[in-house]
Amino acid sequence: MTAAATGPAEQPEKGKGALVIGASSLGTMFEWYDFFLYGALAVEIARHFFSAVDETTGFILALAAFAAGFLVRPLGALIFGRVGDIVGRKYTFLVTMGLMGVSTFVVGLLPSYDQIGIAAPIILVLLRLLQGLAIGGEYGGAAIYVAEHAPANRRGFNTGWIQTTAALGLVLSLTIIMAARTALSPEAFADWGWRIPFLVSIFLLGISLWIRLKLGESPIFQRMRDEAATSKAPFAEAFGRWSNMKLVLIALAMVAGQAVSFYASTFYILFFLDRMLKVEPFTANLLLTAGLLLGGGFYVVFGWLSDKVGRKPILLGGLLAAGLLYIPLFHALSAAANPALARAERTAPVIVYADPAACSVQFDPIGRAKFDQRSCDIAKSTLSRTGVSYQNAALPAGAVARVEIGAQALAVPDPRTLPPADKAAAITQFQQELRAALTSAGYPARADPAAIETGLVIAILTLFIAIQTASYGPLAAMLVELFPARIRYTSMSVPYHIGNGWFGGFLPTTAFAIVAATGDIYAGLWYPIVVLAGSFTICLFLLPETRGRPVEHT
Repeated sequence: MTAAATGPAEQPEKGKGALVIGASSLGTMFEWYDFFLYGALAVEIARHFFSAVDETTGFILALAAFAAGFLVRPLGALIFGRVGDIVGRKYTFLVTMGLMGVSTFVVGLLPSYDQIGIAAPIILVLLRLLQGLAIGGEYGGAAIYVAEHAPANRRGFNTGWIQTTAALGLVLSLTIIMAARTALSPEAFADWGWRIPFLVSIFLLGISLWIRLKLGESPIFQRMRDEAATSKAPFAEAFGRWSNMKLVLIALAMVAGQAVSFYASTFYILFFLDRMLKVEPFTANLLLTAGLLLGGGFYVVFGWLSDKVGRKPILLGGLLAAGLLYIPLFHALSAAANPALARAERTAPVIVYADPAACSVQFDPIGRAKFDQRSCDIAKSTLSRTGVSYQNAALPAGAVARVEIGAQALAVPDPRTLPPADKAAAITQFQQELRAALTSAGYPARADPAAIETGLVIAILTLFIAIQTASYGPLAAMLVELFPARIRYTSMSVPYHIGNGWFGGFLPTTAFAIVAATGDIYAGLWYPIVVLAGSFTICLFLLPETRGRPVEHT
């Protein structure tokens, strides 16, 4: 059954559009706040819940637990997408909001590893899984709700406000974190103050539920329900019919590129500033917040522009710009945020000479590996802990590793030739010599706040945000227009959350694992670039233009 071309979605009640956009966007922003808190506090999470392993592995595991929430987002999309297509848009995202808020609040109360042992990270991961299920049903409901109220010539503009909620949720989380850091001493924040932003979420939950309860059902869904035109089997219709399943796969390719662009420009940059460029965490949060505030308006700008020139060219432009510019922009960010580090890497590069067969990947997920049995591992594990980028050069089989820092050469102790009683002392001496050599070569322990080119860093971060808004701004309108109303919630939610949950959500973990494996702080960028290239190619040839399509068709 197909609804008439004119109806509630084409001629919304006067003044109602602003309420729909405001209520939907504000509620979704609070959900993103809940979801992003974990990523913004990954360093503290690693310290309290993954303290049984070495620092580098603990951080990667903390990012993996962050990614666990993304892992189940497609399952949440399936569960709540079906509910949304059968029961309705409004009540579905009320349920997801409650689940998200309670899970986040409990993280703030959860005892640490030192208090309850292995149960702490297990419970933490379970809470992340619940959050992932909830967010899997939230975005689709909010985007559909706004789009189904919007006039056709403003659908990109109106849904562009929904797209801003992810960035605004991150800004809100960073703002509350910075407020807590300012109010407390560094020791108090590291000990217990990091819990405050999680506990605050219970108040945001109350506000969000109150706002959402003021909304009525989507007019298009209400009409389908009145006419008994809702789907009885959304899964079968969405994924069992090739005509629709083909669109789901194309949408997945489109979202995958958008997702890696978003996460590379937000969370990965935040981790990169902190872990790789050694910018003080409060300063890193402040810089990214400024970039988000300055660049966030482009979500609406590109959504509006897609109403004028089409969704596809805007999206393709964003994907292409991200793929071409990320490596040079990350190098520019390094030079502006920590000039001393960039200068040291240029004038005194660190090179590890070793037998490749005698080198382990510097990642220990279960805390059992010993990186002190071979000279290569001793060198690389020490460099990994210092966060210094290094190159690899091969030596003949069986050769003892050495480290060169510019013109300085350091011999690495060979554990095979040392008595067990002398090994620990030799490794400690090498680590001290390595740190002294790095210092003399100009490698800073932390970024000098006075040397940070603040204006340039903010400009670069704003450009990062603006680039990713080009692929994200028109996305909601395009996804809604791509699928029929009766199975829209299911059809668009699943590819969106596979793309964002798996391709985007695993970006920080994957990228940092690549960095740990190669020693090159820029090597992790090849993951988003490869995904962006594939997404651009598929969308260029297979993605249809959707601007102007009626959203009432069932």
